[in-house]
Amino acid sequence: MKWFEEAQEAERREDWDTAIALVSAHAEPYADSDRHDCHLWHLDLLARADRLPELAERATTCVHARRRLNRSLRERGNETALRERADDGDRGALYALLRLLGEAHRIGEARRVVAEVDPDNAYAREVVAEYGAPESGTR
Repeated sequence: MKWFEEAQEAERREDWDTAIALVSAHAEPYADSDRHDCHLWHLDLLARADRLPELAERATTCVHARRRLNRSLRERGNETALRERADDGDRGALYALLRLLGEAHRIGEARRVVAEVDPDNAYAREVVAEYGAPESGTR
């Protein structure tokens, strides 16, 4: 059995340590498409294995890890972590938080987050407007 098939089988069994070890050995961001695909697969496995601290560490230097971490935090409904990341300047986390709040029909809270975190961010205001009427005077 090739490493790829072994990794797929480990993933199917939710044997995360084995799957992660097999895939990470072939993962390299910005390399040829196969190695890059393995990099993205590796990040996905980390998220699915709830190894968020490891994913967060990688997110400090890797945009793919940052995106996967923010998506994972949103999927888990982790507003606190998204807010902390947004406060630290991660716009992707800000947008994920705004979408999470919008989906919960908490438009007022979403507007407050924009006002507190990045009041000049026109895209953040657009994200909030997708879920409710835009604030008067913002467009």
